[in-house]
Amino acid sequence: MREQRSQRIGAHAPVHKVDSHRPEIGYALVVDGQAKSDFKTHAQAVKAATDLKGRFPMLRIEIYDAEGGTSEKIELSAAA
Repeated sequence: MREQRSQRIGAHAPVHKVDSHRPEIGYALVVDGQAKSDFKTHAQAVKAATDLKGRFPMLRIEIYDAEGGTSEKIELSAAA
């Protein structure tokens, strides 16, 4: 006869919340929808974003301007 296997029902995997922290002042480096670093100036944020985009072109990278409430998408052509 065929042996029946019992399924072990365990706890579900923990759910990780997405960090959607956006700074109130300055600029944030946003990678694939998640804020990663804060910068005081736009130039610092652009440099970090273009360096990262150059190393990892498959990532979606944006610079979030806290005062204006806008995001600037960093493209590979702009990073080169």
